[in-house]
Amino acid sequence: MSIIIKVTDVTTMFEDKMVHDRISLSINKGEIYGLLGPSGCGKTTLLREMVMLQKYNSGCIEILGNNLNYIQYEKAQKLRREWGVLFQAGALFSSLNIAQNIALPLKEYTDLSDKMISEIVKFKINLVGLKSRDALLYPSQISGGMKKKAALARALSMDPKLLFLDEPTSGLDPISARDFDNLILRLRSLLGLSIVIVSHDLKSIYDTLDRVAIIDNKKIVYEGTLDNIASANSHFIKTFFK
Repeated sequence: MSIIIKVTDVTTMFEDKMVHDRISLSINKGEIYGLLGPSGCGKTTLLREMVMLQKYNSGCIEILGNNLNYIQYEKAQKLRREWGVLFQAGALFSSLNIAQNIALPLKEYTDLSDKMISEIVKFKINLVGLKSRDALLYPSQISGGMKKKAALARALSMDPKLLFLDEPTSGLDPISARDFDNLILRLRSLLGLSIVIVSHDLKSIYDTLDRVAIIDNKKIVYEGTLDNIASANSHFIKTFFK
């Protein structure tokens, strides 16, 4: 199985506060991989470092064969188009309707005609389980679950190989959360995606993840499948997974 993301000895400091102390993990192509751990342990920070929104102090992150320590600007811009990101609150632009939000990356980064962009937007809206009539609604007019789906459609607009999801089911009622989990599994199988998820949702963790890395006290205290998690020596694991 080929490795799509490799994190080696990454250390992250915020001024004099250490967040990551030489953490290492690897994510395989085609898997749904979870970043777990207590609040404030640096899960979202690591995800932001992977997508080049934040710098780490030392160590190395390689994504799709690219070492982020040495990547040039043009190559970095090209690499960013290989992934989609779903931020925790969706991060939809409130002044744009759903269709315009999904179309935005296509307008910014491609030379496609308006007609072609419109067709892609319709397809992505349908792909995430929204209705075609939802396209003209604004973020203020839709539910939390619809916001997540619209943001997911935007993350998928450029046909990425990789998807990064930050707490995708947070704020959703249990039915919407399970619906979103099923959607993620369907999309992985339909599009052959590799997916990295930051999550606290225990049901979602068991239903969707192939492997996990657990960050606790600045270190990776466990990496592997959930089957063997009881063997890990961590207070967080013992309380969270009881």
